[in-house]
Amino acid sequence: MFDTIIRTLFFYFFITFAYRIMGKREIGQLGVIDLIVSILIAEIVAISIEKTDQSILLAVLPISVLVILEIVLGFLSIKSRLFNKIFGGKPTIIINEGKIVYKNLINQRYTIDDLLLELRKKSIASIEEVEYAFLETNGQLSIFKYKPLKVKTPLPLPIIVEGVMQEENIHNINKTEEWVEDLLKNNNLSLDQVFYAVYNKTHVYIIKKS
Repeated sequence: MFDTIIRTLFFYFFITFAYRIMGKREIGQLGVIDLIVSILIAEIVAISIEKTDQSILLAVLPISVLVILEIVLGFLSIKSRLFNKIFGGKPTIIINEGKIVYKNLINQRYTIDDLLLELRKKSIASIEEVEYAFLETNGQLSIFKYKPLKVKTPLPLPIIVEGVMQEENIHNINKTEEWVEDLLKNNNLSLDQVFYAVYNKTHVYIIKKS
């Protein structure tokens, strides 16, 4: 029993330290990769605490490997937009100008009941009160309510991210890749010089790579 208590205390501080290294402050911030790592760590710790006859290093080693793996994958997600899109996913618009985007709702297997529950959590009684709602990659719903008198707010959409055109967003704003190229040309920029460019119906805000 004493050995179990010691192991539990050890893993409490060890896992706390591991999550500090990974930079995760709360479970709600975890993406898919982070969640998988968290589940595996929890399983390894549970087994090690139960099997007091085995060396604690048999748990420390795989946990350390998972922490290193998570850090490497996090670095790749920052450096590679394609990698981040494949493994991390991207936000999905669920409500657009007060109307449900049913196609996205179905694709994400997000039910009406799930949506209404999240709205009630934010003290929102009706979908019509919501101008935009995004299902984030960690499963949380980001909600933007209408301004007074339902004054429409331009939805900022990224059209370039880390030197890569966001074709879906460009088409959603009824523009073309040629339009983006002309925009860059007018600003004396090439595509690979742009870190981030966002369009909000009035102008394009461009952040150049340092």
